[in-house]
Amino acid sequence: MAHVDPATPTLRRNLGLLQATALNMIDMVGIGPFVTLPLVMGFMGPYFLLAWLVGAGLAIVDGLIWSELGAAHPEAGGSYRFLKLAYGEHKWGRLMSFLYVWQTLVQAPLVVASGAIGFAQYFGYLVPLTAWWQPKLVSGITVLALIALLYRRIEDIGRLGVMLWLGVLGLMGWLIFGGVTHAEYSVAWLPAGGFSAIPGILLSAAMGQAAVKTIYSYLGYYNVCHLGAEVKNPHKLIPRSIFLSILGIMALYLLLNWSVGTVIPWQEAQHSEFIVSTFVEKIYGPTAAKLATGLVLWVAFASLFAVLLGYSRIPYAAAADGEFLPLFAKVHPTKRFPHVSLLILGGVGFVFSLLFRLGEVISAILAMRILVQFVGQAIGLVLLRHRRGTADLPFRMPLYPLPVIVAVVVWLGVFWSTGPTFMLSGLAVIGAGVVAFLLWSRQQKRWPFAQ
Repeated sequence: MAHVDPATPTLRRNLGLLQATALNMIDMVGIGPFVTLPLVMGFMGPYFLLAWLVGAGLAIVDGLIWSELGAAHPEAGGSYRFLKLAYGEHKWGRLMSFLYVWQTLVQAPLVVASGAIGFAQYFGYLVPLTAWWQPKLVSGITVLALIALLYRRIEDIGRLGVMLWLGVLGLMGWLIFGGVTHAEYSVAWLPAGGFSAIPGILLSAAMGQAAVKTIYSYLGYYNVCHLGAEVKNPHKLIPRSIFLSILGIMALYLLLNWSVGTVIPWQEAQHSEFIVSTFVEKIYGPTAAKLATGLVLWVAFASLFAVLLGYSRIPYAAAADGEFLPLFAKVHPTKRFPHVSLLILGGVGFVFSLLFRLGEVISAILAMRILVQFVGQAIGLVLLRHRRGTADLPFRMPLYPLPVIVAVVVWLGVFWSTGPTFMLSGLAVIGAGVVAFLLWSRQQKRWPFAQ
């Protein structure tokens, strides 16, 4: 197996729990809850809080999988390494990990593009963007600024992440306080039929559509696993960071939705393009609404910062392992970060931000990732336990294998809910990845073409 030369600069373990959790949480928040909140209300009506609980439930269950794998294998690339170990480093694990990196080259820029497009949408509240090209200009500039900020050492990024995180907490706290002090309407925590009506709502088509949006808004709790080679004491830090992030964001999302619903009835809120701006304007007036919009933009940019940071480590890890194009393995000689991987993913994200619409991007992101990364990883954990046992695991999930079964079933349900177009597009990317893997392996004379 090819490895990076010992003289090549390597990554440094300089991220602590506060920094790792901050990067996780700003990855999770982003523009997601501010653009999906009205959409979820449109799907679920007065029971919109249930959809956010479903998203949180899946994040908690899936977080157990990530915590066990991340604590046991704290290396750069996260799922790339997990999949390779689970399915066998020299055979099927090579294919699964290659498919994950292959998808990352598409879906990571899509994630960046979704945040940039959402950024441009809210920017339109401050400066009307009337021409068709103006929102695209704003989203493109956002991605370029992001790349420039990330082009630095990991410890500097950790400090920047904490500063951006404080802006996230400040905005969410202000919005929740506004709802608590200006509530006019009631919000249903349970359906009219009580607990007995919940199963019917959970299995409805509307919940499937709403869950796609809420789950998208929770994604990012695993960002610390991508940075596994750059965190201190990873065996304890990674699980703690994952669950602190999920529980913290779950509380913020539920309180945010409750606050908005008590000030603006869901019948009205579902039609708003700038729900946060409209919410603050109703309470405090237009000047405060502009300030709130500026903070939303801060949060959106902070999330993109964390997203691109984590994803840039995935092709790097594969290339450093000899399983992907060597170009991605290059580490900056003085700043010690994978600068080529960052520039390529950021560049593709810039192009995508000019081409697509937000709703399309959200569904495409989930459809593309579910089968290989989330379902494949959950099954891979079972394979690893069967082959290696649990004696040496720093973190073991409770109630095994129930969390794995629940995660696989729910993820497959979410995949189905994205619809046939996006399901087929996800399968097409996987098919193209298989072809690329076979061509790459044949050139390298490795499995399944090994002599």
